[in-house]
Amino acid sequence: MSLLPQEIIRRKRDGASLSIEEIQAFVDGLTHDGFTEGQVAAFAMAVFFQGMSMDERIALTRAMTNSGEVLDWSSHDFGKPIVDKHSTGGVGDKVSLMLAPMLAACGAVVPMISGRGLGHTGGTLDKLEAIEGYVAKPSAQQWGDALREAGCAIIGQTADIAPADRRFYSIRDVTATVESIPLITGSILSKKLAAGLERLVIDVKFGSGAFASSYEMAKELARSLVDVATGAGLPTTALLTDMNEVLGRTAGNAIETREAIDYLTGASRDPRLHEVTVALCAELLVGAGLHDDDASARKALQTALDDGSATERFATMVRALGGPANLVEKPDAYLPLPEVTMDVTPEHDGVVERIDVRSVGVAVVDLGGGRRRAQDDVDPLVGLSAVASLGEAVNDDRPICRVHARTQEKAEAAAARVRAAFTLRNAAVSPTPIVVERIAALTGR
Repeated sequence: MSLLPQEIIRRKRDGASLSIEEIQAFVDGLTHDGFTEGQVAAFAMAVFFQGMSMDERIALTRAMTNSGEVLDWSSHDFGKPIVDKHSTGGVGDKVSLMLAPMLAACGAVVPMISGRGLGHTGGTLDKLEAIEGYVAKPSAQQWGDALREAGCAIIGQTADIAPADRRFYSIRDVTATVESIPLITGSILSKKLAAGLERLVIDVKFGSGAFASSYEMAKELARSLVDVATGAGLPTTALLTDMNEVLGRTAGNAIETREAIDYLTGASRDPRLHEVTVALCAELLVGAGLHDDDASARKALQTALDDGSATERFATMVRALGGPANLVEKPDAYLPLPEVTMDVTPEHDGVVERIDVRSVGVAVVDLGGGRRRAQDDVDPLVGLSAVASLGEAVNDDRPICRVHARTQEKAEAAAARVRAAFTLRNAAVSPTPIVVERIAALTGR
């Protein structure tokens, strides 16, 4: 069997199933520049059109995982299950900021490797880097110390974690091959497998603000992620969640971090944001054996919120990773809002029937709060607050949202885009559940 790059590409182009050795040769070529960019692009396009079997997906994921460092937490002797969550991304998704400390308060360890935002969806790291002093790429020693002290630590991908994926994604991004479920699966899971986890839950979003616009595509992606992760040795489940409205009441980096703090302290807690956060947490607590059932896990999570232990874990994590020790007590001092504020009033009174959530996310990007290209800088302070949800009545007294901008011109442009993204009607709108379906491995929980 030839392992020449062009022969591997040809076989996949013609619809053949690649062997473990052929997939390993491709990943080795990715990692050590044995494949040219043109050859990598050709391989990605072949997979885009021909797909991959489950065995091929598992082999690709394992090979990309092993292209760099695979973390081993055994020397840290945590004595607790090591768990994590991944989201496929959505507008206003700040779940990780609450989930990690809530899980830590309930007896798990959460070494979360997160990413920055690109396009209309925000990134967890951008929200945390809005905090003055927060170190998103700490040393291994600092990361381990933060985990021991707080029980959770959210950081960015280092150069040593799944380097094959980093090169592969950069080429897929410019060759229109990102939307391949086998390649998405390998990209997401290679980093999670490299993190040394014992349990994973994936929040797969669908709707106008999600990568997967249709429920059917989201379910196909969830099934692939769950089966490949479990087949590669990491027990995983997924929840399909609705992204046809902004998650929570804010969109933007500092402003979402403020909402997360308000959620933890109980100052305000949006019901849909609460449900998806608790559902994901409970899935991990039961899956990791810390609780027998969903009801017991939910009760423990509510206790962690009510007694302040989850808030304490968040504050400890921020301080351990270089942020201010009094962020929770004084968020205004560290997460200020821009001076220009504008209410987005509707053209007529009505009830929110439909939201083009992608367009809302683009409005944040236009304000400077997101990236069009990976190298773009982000303004952490701009964004939207008090965003109306589906079924909510809006009028001059209850605007669609409030824009926080650097200039009046940018505020007016964002207001116009957001106003156009909301469709109103003159009758009641029935609410929809946010957690729609649970996807488990075909065998076992």
